[in-house]
Amino acid sequence: MVERFAATPEPPYYAVIFTSSQTEYLKGYDAMAEAMVELAHAQPGCLGSESARTPDGIGITVSYFTDEESILAWKANANHLGAQRLGRERWYAHYEVRVARVERAYSGPQGR
Repeated sequence: MVERFAATPEPPYYAVIFTSSQTEYLKGYDAMAEAMVELAHAQPGCLGSESARTPDGIGITVSYFTDEESILAWKANANHLGAQRLGRERWYAHYEVRVARVERAYSGPQGR
């Protein structure tokens, strides 16, 4: 199960938290989501991501980045811009984006 967690360095680094609720129209969503994860992970400064979705369509994805410049570059990526447009038009009933600086991190049960 540990391999499903992003391998992040010692803080500080940044987290982009994307919380969404989906519409009923999801044709093409899974393929686009998978492509965006692959593209994001190839983006300079991306450290990885973690995602979860409830059966009723509420999802949270946390993407980790080395710095704010990397976040802005990802936001401006042409393919990502296209996916954002489709998300607004088709797949998301609502979403929230939050950007935070990670100051402290630890893991368990054995800790670091």
